[in-house]
Amino acid sequence: MNNKPRYTLFKNAKYAIEGLIHAIKYETSFKIELATAIIFFPLIYFINFELIYKLVLIVTFVLILIVELINSSIENVVDLATKEIHPLAKSAKDIGATAVLFTILLHISCWIIILSSI
Repeated sequence: MNNKPRYTLFKNAKYAIEGLIHAIKYETSFKIELATAIIFFPLIYFINFELIYKLVLIVTFVLILIVELINSSIENVVDLATKEIHPLAKSAKDIGATAVLFTILLHISCWIIILSSI
């Protein structure tokens, strides 16, 4: 039996929007990162950087949001699979958090490199 719904562009877009709304309502880390993005995107736009630098900063920030969403998905699946404290469940959640940390460090590193090259 296949529980996968039939693919349609509009249904899949609806699912994506529902996922975004859920993340905004219930995922604290995503809310913080999204609020930071709302502040930093205009800042990146108005700072007198070359276009390529602006693109790097925007892409690395969007990458933070993407990885945070993936991490939240991992955490939700782990919570669904087990209510017990299990070493593998902890490991899965910790590795997801590490992925988010690495993207944040990547973004900060890009800022440092760009600011030091100006």
